[in-house]
Amino acid sequence: MRLTVFGATGGIGQEIVRQAVAAGHDVTAVVRDPARLPVPLSGVTVHTTARIDDPEALREAVAGRDAVLSGLGSRGRKADGIAERLTGSVLRAMEAEGTRRLLVVSAAPVAPKPADDPLLDRMMLKAIGAILKEVYADLTLMEAALARSTTDWTSVRPPKLTNGPLTGTYRTVYGSNPRSGRSISRADVAHAMLALIDDPAAVKQGVGVAY
Repeated sequence: MRLTVFGATGGIGQEIVRQAVAAGHDVTAVVRDPARLPVPLSGVTVHTTARIDDPEALREAVAGRDAVLSGLGSRGRKADGIAERLTGSVLRAMEAEGTRRLLVVSAAPVAPKPADDPLLDRMMLKAIGAILKEVYADLTLMEAALARSTTDWTSVRPPKLTNGPLTGTYRTVYGSNPRSGRSISRADVAHAMLALIDDPAAVKQGVGVAY
């Protein structure tokens, strides 16, 4: 498949690029600074732009692609509307080029809470939500923009991210989160995103992923 990856220098983005190349896909990595990409990565086309917030600057990168995958978002507690703003630019570029399939990283607290989640898990999510309130508000607005778009989107919602290895063994739940799902590695989030590209049940859905 012909894939474009945004946020390719981030933890999940790097894993998407690495795994996609290993699987034989044609990968374009959209970056501000190519020096931050792990090298060597043969088979990767690097699209450099300083204006990820400009849809016109992104059109070439998404034109004719089978799917676009994004790890764009805040790297700290201050969101500053990053996920909503940058994903909005990607959406507008894709709509202008007629590119349909989009998969993005969101977060477990954005999803409806499982009714049978244990009290401890509900309390933990509430505490984390208070600390990262601004980040989750940004992701909620991002998901609203996805829902308004014409793309065939999927929002992948992990809980706590780790730097653990790729296992390929995790739970997925459409429209909610796995019960008592507390963590997942960035490598396995990338694996899930690539696996969901061709899954029609994941289109226009939030998908919870966790161990």
